[in-house]
Amino acid sequence: MISKAKTTWKGNMKFDTEVNGHNFMIDADENGGGENSGPRPKPLMLAALAGCTGMDVVSLLKKMRQDVEYFSVEVEGDTTSDHPKTYYRMHVIYELKGNDLDLEKVEKAINLSEERYCGVSAVYRKAGIEMTHEVRMV
Repeated sequence: MISKAKTTWKGNMKFDTEVNGHNFMIDADENGGGENSGPRPKPLMLAALAGCTGMDVVSLLKKMRQDVEYFSVEVEGDTTSDHPKTYYRMHVIYELKGNDLDLEKVEKAINLSEERYCGVSAVYRKAGIEMTHEVRMV
C-alpha cells in the first residue's frame, strides 16, 4: 500500500498540504517567518502517534466489549537541544471514561497497540525514541 503526502509552498513559511485527499496548512509562527496558520511539521509526528494508537485502542476496547463514553490521547514529546532537533522521548497519556471499564483490559489494549499494531509507534521505537505511557480514568 502506498500513501502520499504533497505539500505546496504558499509564500513565507506556509505550505498547503494534501494527504490522501485531505488538506491542511503547515506553517511557522511569526518568530520563524510564518503566519501561524497551521501546525509546525515536527508536532505532526505527535499527532500521528496519537491518532494511530487511539484508533487501535478504541477498536480493541470495542472488541473487548468495554463501554467507552470518552477517550482522548495526548502525546508529549521532548526534543534534543542541538540541531537537528529531534524527539528523543515521547509520553502518551490515555484518558478514558466509561461504564465499568476494566483497567486490565484497557492496559491490554494499550500494550497491544504499542507492541503489535501501531505502525507509527513501531517506527519511532526503531528510531530510538523512548516511549512511555500513562492511563487516566476520569
